[in-house]
Amino acid sequence: MNAVEIEAALSDLSVEPFDAQEFPYQFLAAFGNKEVALKRLRTGNNNASDLPKGVLLRNNIHLATCEVGKVAETLQSLRLSPTTVKAKAKFILATDGETLDAEELITGETVTSAYTDFPNHFGMFLPLAGISTIKEIKDNPIDVRATGRLNKLYVELLRENPEWAKAERRGDMNHFMSRLIFCFFAEDTGIFNSTGLFSKTVEQMSERDGSNAHEVLEAVFRAMNIKTQDRANAQPKLPNWAGVFPYVNGGLFSGSTEVPRFSRIARTYLSHAANLNWKEINPDIFGSMIQAVADDEERGSLGMHYTSVPNILKVLNPLFLDDLRTQLEVCADNKAKLLNLRKRMARIRVFDPACGSGNFLVIAYKQMREIEASRHRFRHTPSKNAPFGAFFN
Repeated sequence: MNAVEIEAALSDLSVEPFDAQEFPYQFLAAFGNKEVALKRLRTGNNNASDLPKGVLLRNNIHLATCEVGKVAETLQSLRLSPTTVKAKAKFILATDGETLDAEELITGETVTSAYTDFPNHFGMFLPLAGISTIKEIKDNPIDVRATGRLNKLYVELLRENPEWAKAERRGDMNHFMSRLIFCFFAEDTGIFNSTGLFSKTVEQMSERDGSNAHEVLEAVFRAMNIKTQDRANAQPKLPNWAGVFPYVNGGLFSGSTEVPRFSRIARTYLSHAANLNWKEINPDIFGSMIQAVADDEERGSLGMHYTSVPNILKVLNPLFLDDLRTQLEVCADNKAKLLNLRKRMARIRVFDPACGSGNFLVIAYKQMREIEASRHRFRHTPSKNAPFGAFFN
C-alpha cells in the first residue's frame, strides 16, 4: 500500500464506531497486513503480547486497547513489556477509543491525539508498511489527504464518464482537474474575496445526486473567463450566482468549459476535497496527484515521469542551490555583496522541456524564494554575523 491508500484507510477507520477488540487488527490491515497474518494473530498463534488486550506483531508494533482514561498507563505497560523488546517492536500504541497515544521506540518520537484525529499523524507510522518516512509527509500530512481525495474523485469521474479516459480526451480531463484545484486554492487564499465561495456554490446549487453538478461547474468556469464589464451582454446569460466569481486571466478557463458528469459519489468526493484547508497544501500537489491517479505502467506509456521532491533536490542542490547558500553565508554581513547575490539570482533560469505537472519548476521556485527571503533578512538584520542556520531551520 502507498501513503495515499494508508491515509484513506486510517481516515475510514477513525470515523467507524470504535471496537476495542477489532481495532488492533483493523489498524494493522490499514498498513497492508494480509488477512492470513491477521488470522494467526487473532487465534493467538503469532501473538506474543503479554497484555490482556494487547496485540504484538514481531518486528513491527505492540498495541493495545484499554478502558477509558487508561491510555497513558497502558502505553507505559507496553513500553516496559519484556515482549516489546524481545519482539523488536518499532512502535507501541494504546487507545481507549477517545484518545490515542503512540511512540516510535527508536527515535522516541511520540504522538497524543483525539482518537478521531489520529489519521493526521499517519506519517509517523509509515515504516510499518515498509515506507521510509519522508519529512514532507510528516510535516504536512494534509498533502497526502488532498491527493487521496483528488484520486478518488478522478477515478469515480472516469468510471462515470469512460469516454473521458480515452487518449483523445485525456487533455480535457487534466484541464478540468487543474481548474478544480485552482478553485480549491482560490477560495481559501483570498483570490475569490469570499471564503468558501466555490464549495458553497457547488453545495447549494447542485443536486445531491450530482445530476446537475456538471452544469453548475460549467457556469462557474464560464464566468471566470468573461471580464466583468462584458458579463451583462454574455450569451447565454450568466446566472446571478455565477456572476459573483471574478474574472481569471491567463487562459485557464478559456476554451471549452465542458465538465464530466457527476454521480452522487463523485459529488461527495468533490465536497470532501473542497472542504480541506487548501492554504496548508503545497502547490506541488499536481505532481502528487499524477503519481496517485496513474500507475507506473500507464505513466510510462504516456511519457508521464513524476519526480519526487527529494529527487528533484538531488538535481537542484548541486546544480546551483548549494552554491547560492554558500554565497549567502559568505556575504551575510555585507549588504553590497547581498545586493550582488540578488542580481545573480535574477539571472538564473530553470528550464524543464517536459514539465508535465510543473513539479520541478515549482520546487525550484520555492527553494529560490527561500534563499531570497533569507538574503532579505540578512540585509535588514541590525546585528552582524547572524547565525546562518537560523534562517534555514
